[in-house]
Amino acid sequence: MFPDYPFTSRYLQLPAGQLHYLDEGSGPAVVMVHGNPTWSYYFRHLISTLSRNHRVIAVDHLGCGLSAKPQEFGYTLAGHIANLEALLAHLRLQRFSMVVHDWGGAIGFGCAVRRPADLGKIVILNSAAFRSTEIPWRISLCRLPLLGGLLVRGLNGFAGPARYMAVRRRLPRAVAEAYLAPYNSWRNRVAIHRFVQDIPLTVDHPSYPTLLAVEEGLAGLRAVGVPMLLLWGGKDFCFTRSFYRQWLERFPEAVGHFFPNAGHYVLEDEIERILPLVSDFFSSAIAGEGEK
Repeated sequence: MFPDYPFTSRYLQLPAGQLHYLDEGSGPAVVMVHGNPTWSYYFRHLISTLSRNHRVIAVDHLGCGLSAKPQEFGYTLAGHIANLEALLAHLRLQRFSMVVHDWGGAIGFGCAVRRPADLGKIVILNSAAFRSTEIPWRISLCRLPLLGGLLVRGLNGFAGPARYMAVRRRLPRAVAEAYLAPYNSWRNRVAIHRFVQDIPLTVDHPSYPTLLAVEEGLAGLRAVGVPMLLLWGGKDFCFTRSFYRQWLERFPEAVGHFFPNAGHYVLEDEIERILPLVSDFFSSAIAGEGEK
């Protein structure tokens, strides 16, 4: 149905609806956590490559991808973290690595900081898990009352433009259509809008305490020496180079690769260079990781 996505869909029933996820391959577990407005499709090439020697789990957050799109779910950072934790518990993963992108940084690290001893390795792709007041004007517009809903849910003014604004190399038509397929109506774009609204820029925002707790927990990951690989698109108008620098300041032992001509969807622009980097990073077995 979707190009380069020959995977078996699996579902976990949550109180708010069905959570879609992939569970491919066997070996040390790698959990992939996407952001907004993508879904597990973003990781398709990494899944195909890593699943040869790893157990790869890729989630679609509620409201995203092939998961249910409940209209009454809170769509908060805390809620997404809880859903991911429910999936990890369902799969009985005692030890795992992660790949995170965009909002997947805050969500994935939200789980990771609560169990640092269980983390193997982490790959970070243009994302953050700490506070920032940087926000592009385009995204600020999408947060405005009434107008934001009209732009994001009515006119598809977030996921639609991402097809060309988030990349420097034009997406093939079928790939661009696959990214948008789950978000084909006002109702199905609910999570895209709520993600934008949930950016905690001020202390009075409901998700601010959650993000602060994630940020404060990063020191625990550094303390246990979790290996980290940063792969960064330099033409990202949202997660700019300053975010990349902040990661390296917080984790000076991390290995960083900066791709100056890649956009926010760095896996689309630089997949040929990224695949061997990620494969090499995960090539050494991590003691204690469960087998499928």
